[in-house]
Amino acid sequence: MTEPPRAASRTRRILAYLRPHRRVVTAILALTLAVAVANTIEPLVLKFIVDGLQEGEGTRPLLLGIGGLLGLAVVREGLGGVSNWLTWRTRLHVHFALMEATVSRLHRLPLSFHRAEGVGATMTRLERGVQGFVGAVTTVAFSIVPAAVFLVVSVGVMLALDWRLALVVLAFVPLPALIARKAAPVQIERERTLMERWTRIYSRFNEVLSGILVVKSFAMEEAEKQRFLDDVEAANRVVVRGVGLDSGVGAAQNLAVLLARISAIAVGGWLVVQGQATLGTLLAFLGYIGALFGPVQGLSDVYKTLRTAQVSLDQVFAILDAEDLLCDAPDAADVAAVHGRVSFDGVTFAHHGGPRLLDGIDLEVPPGQLVALVGPSGAGKTTLLSLLQRFHDPQRGAVRIDGRDVRTLRQLSLRRHIGVVTQDPLLFNESVRANIAYGRPEASAAEVEAAARAAQAHEFITRLPDGYETVVGERGNRLSTGERQRIAIARALLKDPSVLILDEPTSALDAESEAAVQEALGRLVRGRTTFVVAHRLATVVDADRILVLRDGRIAEDGTHRELLARGGYYAELVRKQTRGLLPTGDVVPVAAPGRLARRTDRMALDPWVPALGRFRPAPG
Repeated sequence: MTEPPRAASRTRRILAYLRPHRRVVTAILALTLAVAVANTIEPLVLKFIVDGLQEGEGTRPLLLGIGGLLGLAVVREGLGGVSNWLTWRTRLHVHFALMEATVSRLHRLPLSFHRAEGVGATMTRLERGVQGFVGAVTTVAFSIVPAAVFLVVSVGVMLALDWRLALVVLAFVPLPALIARKAAPVQIERERTLMERWTRIYSRFNEVLSGILVVKSFAMEEAEKQRFLDDVEAANRVVVRGVGLDSGVGAAQNLAVLLARISAIAVGGWLVVQGQATLGTLLAFLGYIGALFGPVQGLSDVYKTLRTAQVSLDQVFAILDAEDLLCDAPDAADVAAVHGRVSFDGVTFAHHGGPRLLDGIDLEVPPGQLVALVGPSGAGKTTLLSLLQRFHDPQRGAVRIDGRDVRTLRQLSLRRHIGVVTQDPLLFNESVRANIAYGRPEASAAEVEAAARAAQAHEFITRLPDGYETVVGERGNRLSTGERQRIAIARALLKDPSVLILDEPTSALDAESEAAVQEALGRLVRGRTTFVVAHRLATVVDADRILVLRDGRIAEDGTHRELLARGGYYAELVRKQTRGLLPTGDVVPVAAPGRLARRTDRMALDPWVPALGRFRPAPG
């Protein structure tokens, strides 16, 4: 009961992509109709030639007929060539419009959609879905109407020539469509199965190539290759079975055409022998049979194409219709300037159906303050900052910047004022200059270089083969981790955000690289509201404020000294991270008697250890 409206709705959406090209589409339809009319005239010319010769009219019918056939051929090929060119041009425009719609939608969809789908799966669905969609559009627009017109004109001419022969031929016309309709459900299921399999195959293949270092480290190259080939072979078996079915369907349809032709020859030959029809009429009918069943099979193929393309269309519509729970409000405002005051008012958040990751967070951060977030994995640190960037919305409470709820601001405008440096920064396979200027493509060369100098990156960049024009490779794999991190810092500096997020920015660095990055970070955070997520406490001791998150709540709040003195969870983290680095002997009381911090003269072992030297050793 629901399928017809759904099919009608789908067809309307397909045709909507042709609406901007309606004049060209009208021209294409006119040209194809002219070609169809030329095709219907050709058998009549053949009849004129044969009947004229049979009646002894000399060479005049032959010469006129040959001239007519040549003229029809020239007109048909010329019109067909122009129509084909216009069709492909329109097809490419529709393809571009559809790609623009789907890619724009993919960029707007929330992170939850991309994490659920995976990169490989999304790319496969997009590529195969768009191709199927465009194929359906051009089939609907440029096959149905010309085929239907040719069918109607041909049937009319055949009935006018000899209604008895026409009825014999028309008795076989429904057979190809019935055969196609019978095979369609199996073909649709095959297309759906193949879509799912290819999506799964290339999703895994994308993961393998992205994680090739892990694959090689565990010597799994052969296993991954074999897994990929086995999956491809299984998909190919589905294709081969499908080709067998399609070949059988095609053979059955061709047999129906052959039966129509043989029947026409038999009946028409008898009529000619009886003097009730001319040889030219029989020849014209044979010409119409070949031309008639082409549109009939074309129309049956349209049904098959639309039914099998349904799978592709569903993939595209799944992207276009994906629910965006984070879309901008109709009255969302642009952010002209941000001073950097950030507040979380009773914020509670959980993924759909999952446990609470944040539970009643209240936090007020004045402009320019450096706030460190520490705590065990899963405590909610990264989630808290994703809410600030509005990658998610809280179930309760509000996140505000300068007193304005981020849900009332346009997301693009909001994120232009927030800079992010992560543990493993992503660089694109472009030049160093392009990567630094990613947030400000219009930046001058001098501005890019100034940012690189401030990020302690200029020196190593000038040593690269092409300097700032060196292409860094996919994900920046031609650079070291420390070099990638400094380019990411330069990128953030050039963006000049008011609010800065540092998510484990030095955890993957060696001591030498960390020193350079720490110096660059010192310049980056200056004058900005900064949030630092860290497990290595080396990066947080100089923070204006340290927040300890546990079980989605703020368990402790204070400076490094204050939290050490309280002897709580933070102090316990300090003791665990210094265990083995500090000699037994001198001790420092950090809270009540019995809670001690070890002291060492080897302060250079860890950058934050000197902070412990601010406390006096305990007497005796």
